[in-house]
Amino acid sequence: MVIISLDLQSESPIYIQLRNKIIEGIASKQLRPGDPLPSVRTFAQDLGVNMHTVNKAYQLLKQDGFIQIHRQKGVVINPDGMPSVDGNYLANVRENLRPVISESVCRGMNKEELMKLIQEVYEEIQKGGEHDDLH
Repeated sequence: MVIISLDLQSESPIYIQLRNKIIEGIASKQLRPGDPLPSVRTFAQDLGVNMHTVNKAYQLLKQDGFIQIHRQKGVVINPDGMPSVDGNYLANVRENLRPVISESVCRGMNKEELMKLIQEVYEEIQKGGEHDDLH
């Protein structure tokens, strides 16, 4: 199982952090289709968070097609593959990038620096997230 560290002091809700860490684990191939995830109760205990927090993250992941939840098998990374890119997803990415790009411009970052940073992060994830909190 992937070790996930959460920032309890972050402004980002814990369930969103957990969702994002699991997606990053899938993207970096540390979690693969069919891999099991801990039960809500076990994961909550391991992370030291409320069960409802883990359940909320799992529900978002299920809704987006990243995991399946079975009564018998438990929670698994979707063995049928990952969700595809569609218009809604692209609109969401654009909406989330806008404030990051805007702040980068305000701070004096040029397009080349921003593109280089995006490429570096992309490559880190492709290499297995070695520059990340996933171990």
